[in-house]
Amino acid sequence: MIYKDIISTENLLNSWSEFVRGKKNKKDVAEFSLNLLDNIFKLHKDLRNKIYKHSDYEHFKISDPKPRDIHKASVRDRLLHHAICSIIKPYFDKKFIYDCYSSRDYKGAHRAMNGFRCFAGKVSKNHTKSCWVLKCDIRKFFATIDHKILLSIFYKHIKDEDINWLIQKIVSSFNTKKRKGLPLGNLTSQILVNVYMNEFDQYIKHKLKVKYYVRYADDFVILSDNKEYIEQLLININSFLNSKLKLKLHPNKVFIKTYASGVDFLGWVHFTDHRTLRSSTKRRAIKGVIGCDTDSRTSQSYLGLLKHGNGKKIAKSIENITRKDG
Repeated sequence: MIYKDIISTENLLNSWSEFVRGKKNKKDVAEFSLNLLDNIFKLHKDLRNKIYKHSDYEHFKISDPKPRDIHKASVRDRLLHHAICSIIKPYFDKKFIYDCYSSRDYKGAHRAMNGFRCFAGKVSKNHTKSCWVLKCDIRKFFATIDHKILLSIFYKHIKDEDINWLIQKIVSSFNTKKRKGLPLGNLTSQILVNVYMNEFDQYIKHKLKVKYYVRYADDFVILSDNKEYIEQLLININSFLNSKLKLKLHPNKVFIKTYASGVDFLGWVHFTDHRTLRSSTKRRAIKGVIGCDTDSRTSQSYLGLLKHGNGKKIAKSIENITRKDG
């Protein structure tokens, strides 16, 4: 992997094809495409001469369901983000542990939940003994990623100085305070947080030698038949996150409980023989489809989600609402 692979006009053109899917009618994308080749050649030239500068971000808020700050980069910068990811993603993917499920091909939230269920079955000996679960969530995850630590981790893996220069440009283009934070809207952020958290994953698997561990972004679970063992792990986890990555666990989203009592993970509450949507997710689903027709993307998205657990009742409610409003 070399810098020329990222900045080549071929890679930029291929990345444009990926980036533009579903966005052709967006005003900023349409404007960029009017002089596409000129814009791509100019970007390539700036990168080749190392005079590239990242533009400012457009800031807006969304509720998903809680309020989130989104920072949207320019089309030019987002194109570059795609070009970077197309090269570095396969390289880093080989370095990640199997049970890291976020922002990876052939992984995702549903496979993370299935992995969680599989581990629960193994630990509980097919639900014949208690399975204890430590569930954790990192407080203000994206906003507290430390730039200096992130870059030092990245440089440890990548020796190409030009690539490191470019990643430094991307990382430093945004900060919440004192060189911290990655923007939720950047494609590069999704890979870089996995690079960051890979340090934690490796610590969990190889230092603490935890067998049953699943992580999706900043949500992770550890399973064991020994509650005292999990309680000790929590002390070690807190210490590592604070000292090595400058991250803190969310005090209201850390718990230890049995799998049979119901564990809230990735929007679903998991039990030994089924899983149901979290109550807040159910309310959001109903609210989201009001005014939509049955075949709308929103309705179909929620109906697709409900196929991954016990969601027949709410699926029926959604279908009834969309028929009535349609």
